[in-house]
Amino acid sequence: MSFGRYGPLVGAIDQGTSSTRFLVFASETAELLTYYQTESQQIYPKEGWVEQNPKDILAAVELCIETAVQNLKDLDIDPADIKAIGISNQRETTILWDKFTGEPLHNAIVWLDGRTTTTVENLIARTPGQNKEYFKPRCGLPLSTYFSAVKIRWLLDNIPEVSEAVSDNRCLFGTVDSWLLWNLTGGVKGGVHLTDVTNASRTMLMNLDSQQWDVNLCRFFDISMSILPTICSSSEIYGHISRGSLKGVPISSCLGDQSAALVGQMCFKMGQAKNTYGTGCFLLYNTGIEPVFSEHGLLTTVAYKLGKDKPTYFALEGSVAICGASIQWLRDKLGIIKEAAEIESLASSVESSHGTYFVPAFSGLYAPYWEPHARGLIIGLTQFTSKAHIARSALEAVCYQTREILEAMFKDSGISLKNLQVDGGMTDNDLLMQLQADLLGITVVRPSMPETTALGAAIAAGMADGINVWNLEATENSNLTTDKFTPQISENGRHYADVTVLCFYLIIIAPVYREECSLP
Repeated sequence: MSFGRYGPLVGAIDQGTSSTRFLVFASETAELLTYYQTESQQIYPKEGWVEQNPKDILAAVELCIETAVQNLKDLDIDPADIKAIGISNQRETTILWDKFTGEPLHNAIVWLDGRTTTTVENLIARTPGQNKEYFKPRCGLPLSTYFSAVKIRWLLDNIPEVSEAVSDNRCLFGTVDSWLLWNLTGGVKGGVHLTDVTNASRTMLMNLDSQQWDVNLCRFFDISMSILPTICSSSEIYGHISRGSLKGVPISSCLGDQSAALVGQMCFKMGQAKNTYGTGCFLLYNTGIEPVFSEHGLLTTVAYKLGKDKPTYFALEGSVAICGASIQWLRDKLGIIKEAAEIESLASSVESSHGTYFVPAFSGLYAPYWEPHARGLIIGLTQFTSKAHIARSALEAVCYQTREILEAMFKDSGISLKNLQVDGGMTDNDLLMQLQADLLGITVVRPSMPETTALGAAIAAGMADGINVWNLEATENSNLTTDKFTPQISENGRHYADVTVLCFYLIIIAPVYREECSLP
């Protein structure tokens, strides 16, 4: 089969918390040819609640596909050269819908939503020893508001339409990948109800050993297995687009966004790691084909499985709920900036945060504390403090939390990273990257092509059996350039950095453990 001047192309849906995109890559060179992006709208019904409209998510994906296809035509590139599509998605976000009508039974409950705190407490009370980590040897995850099973349980307990649909055998569950796969391959007219191992591993319902739904976990949460999608590998043909400009094109990869970024960063070897700075901050460390269980508050998760008959790779993960979302908060709620990009120049206008510390625990604290009751704070304010100091403290908070995750990973693995590969929207901020290098004491490596999450989905789609258009070796040997940020502070500066990190940790720990410590 003949192709145009760029050879076979692969498309990637990148459906995130803050935006939805469709990108088109040349499979022979990994070159990004075009893309279209639209912002994702979030709904805040109550304090700590975060929702999205599932139909808006689907509509945004379809809009991005159609607009990017038109962009290709404008570039005199034939859309027929697109041989496959991959999906990367925000993980844990929970959608339940009616399989006969295709209508959502409730808005999607987003991963960082905190409404399930009481549900989590009730579930912990039912475990032996009231231990929130009781199920970690089985599924790799602690009982937390973060994961899908808890969100499903809340919906069953609180939304009559959901419990009725389950009783009537009308209900289907999926994370965003499953919702998109089902709709894009036909919906009520034969859409496939599938997920991949990376997304399934974030539900608390998948057994890490069998990589199938765990009967005992489903029984504990009292969730019917009839609503769950079939678990597949991350790279295989699941179905074909049923309508629109790309009708008939196979969908051949599916990865949770952080796993997709790990693939896009070529972290295929044990000991390689990447950190994504997006709405939240997620550091994944490839542990190879055997799961490693953390003793320091990290998660054990599936990194990827690139084919039905290929081995499953696992990762240790450190998850920080609020990263870029804190910059949006400074913009939308405090009004100290008009655009998110302004944060760098504002924070750069002062030499330090002058003792101001910002803990953005808007949805509690994730790794390594897993404390849903924690709340955000800004302390150290004086009459000298300006909005620039607050802006800088928000960037420093991201770096402090990343350092804490890396320290936990070192304790679990015994291996120190020599450099940190990074991606995500916030990495455009040079000041943030330099602060991160200074606080970690290692080189931070930023790829010149920042769309590594979408690239990972495209790689997995192009490599799938029956597609076979992606040359992974050529991608690894390509001339993709990087920006490197090396530590720039002196030994005295390093000591000062260590002190500021310690102060940040103490500020976090005090409210988390206030009752245990009998603090006033």
